[in-house]
Amino acid sequence: MEYEVIVVGALETNCYLVSCSETQECAVVDPAAEADKIFALIAKKELKPVVILNTHGHIDHIGANRDMKEKFGIPLRIHSLDGHMLGNEQQSELSFFLQAKSSPPADSFFKDSEKIRVGNSSLQVLHTPGHSPGSVSFIADTFVLSGDTLFCGGVGRTDLPGGNWKEMENSLKNKILTLPEEMVVLPGHGPSTSVGQEKNTNPFI
Repeated sequence: MEYEVIVVGALETNCYLVSCSETQECAVVDPAAEADKIFALIAKKELKPVVILNTHGHIDHIGANRDMKEKFGIPLRIHSLDGHMLGNEQQSELSFFLQAKSSPPADSFFKDSEKIRVGNSSLQVLHTPGHSPGSVSFIADTFVLSGDTLFCGGVGRTDLPGGNWKEMENSLKNKILTLPEEMVVLPGHGPSTSVGQEKNTNPFI
C-alpha cells in the first residue's frame, strides 16, 4: 500500500489517502476539513476513493466527512463507541473555527482485527482506546495510522470526554508498541515517526 498525507484545518490534522498501487483505489482516512484540498490531491494522484475511515470521532478529524460522501457516494466507517460523536451538537459549536461541517452518520462500524479491503490490499483495524472510547489505528504492511493515540514524541490527550489514561497505556504498550520497530507511525497530527523511535525516546512511554 501507498499513502499521501495532506494537512488540513485549523488544528493541522493529517488526512491520509491510503491506496492500492495496483488498482489506485484508496481509503480517505480522517478527512478533517478543507475538502477542496483533499479533492485536488485525489485528482492529482488519479485515485479512486472507496471508503471513508475515521480513527475516532472528534470534530477535528471528521469535518469533511459530509463532502467526501456527497462527492464520491462511498461508505463512512467508524468504531461503534465513537459513532454518537458524528453530528454531535456540542462538537458542532467548534465547526466554524475548525472549518468543519457536521458529519452524516456512519454506514457501518469497525470490528477489532477486521481487515478492510482497499483494492488488492487491506488495512487491519486495531482498537486503541484511551484518547476516546472508539479510537482505532489502521495497520498496513509497513506503516500504522495511529490517529491521536501515538505521536512523534507524545501521546493523545486523555482529559477530554471519554478519555482514559489506563486504556491509553494499554493501547500503547500492549498494542501499538508490540508492532515491528521499523514500522512507520503516521499520526493524526505532526510528523511521522517509527515504533522503535517511540519506544526509545518518547517521554510518555
